[in-house]
Amino acid sequence: MSIAFVLVSTVPGKEIEVYNKISGIKYVVEVHPLFGEYDLIVKIDASDFSELGKIIIEKIRTIEGVIDTKTLTGIKL
Repeated sequence: MSIAFVLVSTVPGKEIEVYNKISGIKYVVEVHPLFGEYDLIVKIDASDFSELGKIIIEKIRTIEGVIDTKTLTGIKL
């Protein structure tokens, strides 16, 4: 199991539309709006790092209104 937190920047005025589209993606377990440099934080719980990459590159970054993403991967201590 691989967990990642993805910080998402959107086009101004597209935050709600992007939020709704990301919320419907398989393996996305949480989406929260933010104030500041990024507009959304997304928690993804996928089977492995390969699946995480596919979700971020093919599903999130291709959404109209997404400008930029920054991914933080989680580990177990």
